[in-house]
Amino acid sequence: MRIIIAGAGEVGTYLAKMLARENMDITLMDQAPERLKDMESNYDLLTLEGSPTSIHDLTEAKINGVDLFIAVTPYESVNMTACMLANNLGAKRTLARIDNYEYLLPKNKEFFKTMGVDYLIYPETLAAKEIVESLKRNWLRQNLSFCDDALILLGIKVRSNAKILNQKFSSGFFDNENYRVVAIKRKAKTIIPVGSDMILENDIVYFITTPDNLLYVKNQAGKEDFEIKNVMIMGGSRIAQKTIRNLPTNINTKVLERDKERSYVLAEKLNNSLIINCDGRNIDILKEEGIQEMDAFVAVTSNSEANILACVAAKRLGVKKTVAEVENIDYIMLAESMDIGTVINKKMIAASYIYQITLDADVLNVRSLTSADAEVVEFVAKAGSKITRSKIKDLHLPDDVNIGGYVRENVGYIVNGTTVIQPNDHVIVFCVASAIRKIETFFN
Repeated sequence: MRIIIAGAGEVGTYLAKMLARENMDITLMDQAPERLKDMESNYDLLTLEGSPTSIHDLTEAKINGVDLFIAVTPYESVNMTACMLANNLGAKRTLARIDNYEYLLPKNKEFFKTMGVDYLIYPETLAAKEIVESLKRNWLRQNLSFCDDALILLGIKVRSNAKILNQKFSSGFFDNENYRVVAIKRKAKTIIPVGSDMILENDIVYFITTPDNLLYVKNQAGKEDFEIKNVMIMGGSRIAQKTIRNLPTNINTKVLERDKERSYVLAEKLNNSLIINCDGRNIDILKEEGIQEMDAFVAVTSNSEANILACVAAKRLGVKKTVAEVENIDYIMLAESMDIGTVINKKMIAASYIYQITLDADVLNVRSLTSADAEVVEFVAKAGSKITRSKIKDLHLPDDVNIGGYVRENVGYIVNGTTVIQPNDHVIVFCVASAIRKIETFFN
């Protein structure tokens, strides 16, 4: 597959690196040569200095016949214009990064499709959605749902009181229909469990389960739930604004914003939130603003280091739930080691959504596990595909692949070795990032 990515910012470069590992024909273009520096020499891709809204530069990038054109510059108008030009110059499919939620309404998406923009993505909205979900089920590190909550992915850090510790998978302890453990993150290592593996204290464990079994999983993992009523948010970013708008109305929010002018803008936009013009990195200010009374603390400034340290401070001041936006991927492990509750990475979330467009099988969803080197993929089983021909245990699935569950006629089920997948089942597959292409062939 040949792909052109316009915009060598955070999302563009991360996506280019990810797709380059898949031996795809990638061209990364940007007007700023310093952003392209070292990319071509360190990764298997081409770079091109140029503007995505220049017909000359797009032609030079060989836009005619390209399988996918992706415009992810910071400027919505540039991205939309670039996609329209690319479509008219022969690109087969186009995707634009936007910052206007109104564009995502079904009638508007159809309109833009007629204009040559096939897909729209708003990374900040995706990130805000994950924050809201993490606050709804506050005992979780990560919480993803599939097929309208028919199946739910739970990422949980287990402590010494968990009932599932030190049990070998071969013992039969985990053979039940209530949940399936599909991945384990232990320090820097991601484990797709086999018979000899065990869950140890401080592992982050990923479960697939159904809504009816949430309490059972919570008890097995030794977790306690608590009600979140008061949330303090550091940074008045677009992610913060989207988060506040999507939180339940019974939750009180207080925003700490350093920039005075932005504080005024936020006060006009967010009528139901208290906006404080101050530096949330200052512990004395956190205390003055009532950090001890908060149930959750969310740090979403543009500075990953500040977000991590502020969450650490909030934890020490007694806040039970913390969420940090950490855009520097190298810092994610650091954040985990410092026991920050939920880590959000906007570019990983966006790249996962874009990645599913490049797959040949019928894929409805691809999600990255922020804390683990693994992906969650929602496939639809086609009639006659290899996945439907045998029991799960007889399929000889690739290493580092684990099928967690499936949804049939809107009902979620946990798989076991004797499960037989049927055509049109929605199948939730867990695998390390490098194994997606291998498992894809089972669903074609």
